[in-house]
Amino acid sequence: MSNNAGKVKTAFAEIKRKALVTLKRNPQFLPLSTLLIGFLVYSLNLTVISNTTAKLQGQGMGLCSFVTMLFSMLSFLCMINAFPKRQKPNIFMILVMFVLFGCMIYADYTYMERIVYAITRPDNPIKVTQSTSYITTAHTVMSVHMIFVAITSVLVILEPLFAKLFKKINTSIEVEENAKIGHIDLTDDE
Repeated sequence: MSNNAGKVKTAFAEIKRKALVTLKRNPQFLPLSTLLIGFLVYSLNLTVISNTTAKLQGQGMGLCSFVTMLFSMLSFLCMINAFPKRQKPNIFMILVMFVLFGCMIYADYTYMERIVYAITRPDNPIKVTQSTSYITTAHTVMSVHMIFVAITSVLVILEPLFAKLFKKINTSIEVEENAKIGHIDLTDDE
């Protein structure tokens, strides 16, 4: 049993080492992963968002959800092109990416404002019941997406710092055979 536990521990250590090597070579994967998580949170809840838009019919809600979805996909392209392999970062693509991030945050915030207004308006407010609980879910999804976009923005700004920190991590493999080799005699015995 202990032999299997040792193999599992070694396997996890190797997975961790390979992940660190990948981050050392491509530090932009860190903000790209947070952007991906935010995109998945948003896109996997599109039914909730579209049901909320149809129920509330607030001004610009459909446009806000469309902008968020479109700009989320476009920001992936910008991020991939902003940090090409073995080249300097593309400043123009980084600026375009930050414009897209700003538009997404504004669209998410506007959508959340429309939900709050529809629920709290003085004349004919929308009641959130068990059958319309998706409205609060949509509000939560928008706020979570907005938070992930903000985290991604911070990680993109701090990417040069992460690159330097990742390069300081030792990811070399210690081979047992090399450690056991002592002095090698290179003289000719003949």
